[in-house]
Amino acid sequence: MISQSQKKEALELVKEASIAGARKSKASELLGLPIRTIERWEKEGFCDNRKGSHKAPSNKLSDAEKEEIVKVLESSEFSDSNPNQIVPTLADRGIYLGSESSFYRILREKNMNKHRQSSSPSKHKAPETYIARRANQVWSWDITYLPLVIKGTYLYLYGNGCIQP
Repeated sequence: MISQSQKKEALELVKEASIAGARKSKASELLGLPIRTIERWEKEGFCDNRKGSHKAPSNKLSDAEKEEIVKVLESSEFSDSNPNQIVPTLADRGIYLGSESSFYRILREKNMNKHRQSSSPSKHKAPETYIARRANQVWSWDITYLPLVIKGTYLYLYGNGCIQP
């Protein structure tokens, strides 16, 4: 929910932009708001008639609990681990700080959700493609697994051939 002061400021910015010659829709788009929202605020005022709880959930983690989770995430023991590894390890020791999703949420909030291992993250590379412009220019091979009647037993068929253009 947007506060009254933020709504007022947004309306002033849109009004200022429209006086300067910009369209309201483009000005509201720059603010990240739909034009319909701006029109509703202009018509109805800043009153928010939505019904919803303004209370925080009773099981929400406190700042102290979040800091404790951050300390665990930054510790040398768990600095290379993901929350799906950390939470069960702590549970084996009889320690429960929060769920895996809470750990991931805190990582996102603190902007720490990145590659957490000392090695470089894997880079996905598209396979090389080859174009045959004449005969016998590009060769390829394949292994096909042929299942036998006995479960788990296979014949391996190796093949190679020339790709014709």
